[in-house]
Amino acid sequence: MTKTSTCIYHFLVLSWYIFLNYYISQEGKDEVKPKILANGARWKYMTLLNLLKNRTAGFDIYQPGSFRQLLQTIFYGVTCLDDVLKRTKGGKDVKFLTAFRDLLFTTLAFPVSTFVFLAFWILFLYNRDLIYPKVLDTVIPVWLNHAMHTFIFPITLAEVVLRPHSYPSKKTGLTLLAATSIAYISRILWLYFETGTWVYPVFAKLSPLGLAAFFSLSYVFIASIYLLGEKLNHWKWGDMRQPRKKRK
Repeated sequence: MTKTSTCIYHFLVLSWYIFLNYYISQEGKDEVKPKILANGARWKYMTLLNLLKNRTAGFDIYQPGSFRQLLQTIFYGVTCLDDVLKRTKGGKDVKFLTAFRDLLFTTLAFPVSTFVFLAFWILFLYNRDLIYPKVLDTVIPVWLNHAMHTFIFPITLAEVVLRPHSYPSKKTGLTLLAATSIAYISRILWLYFETGTWVYPVFAKLSPLGLAAFFSLSYVFIASIYLLGEKLNHWKWGDMRQPRKKRK
């Protein structure tokens, strides 16, 4: 049966992400801050309003960065539901829900959170203007920046330590990760063609070939993180790969 402390932890994390989503949605209603980032400048920094719809420069859009926050909220919502059902059923597995929870964590939640943490802070420390210009410090609270780009990593790492997760085959896991990456990149490109402005300043400095190389290397990076997550899970909990179905 899932430990009570683990259930409480999952509930607290879910509450944290719900609070973040609410706070960020309220930030989007602030009529003063858009004046600071005038002339559509906010289009450049989509991670700032991570979840809900926001009007900017006359457009109704969903921010690309919303995927990350939405993903974490969904994952911890499913995890809390899994915790509750297991406790009410005396520790018995709710197979479909548990499998869905593990698939979300192994192929998306862990790789995406770790990638965001590493990619953001590597670029920030190298040249913050490539990812998070200093002007944003006057608009976005420091704690919110860390909530979006720092705290996600220890929270996700704690999940690796607290509970084992069954990994799919490498082919399935990497295929799902690739499909998600393509969808995310497509969204970034679509926003550029719609607005003429890149969501992150670093993209504006790259040629088409450079962008292709950047996106390709990013996938290699996040795929490596996926494989690292599998190794960490195996190191902590042993072999938790999902058994293959036997052919008849």
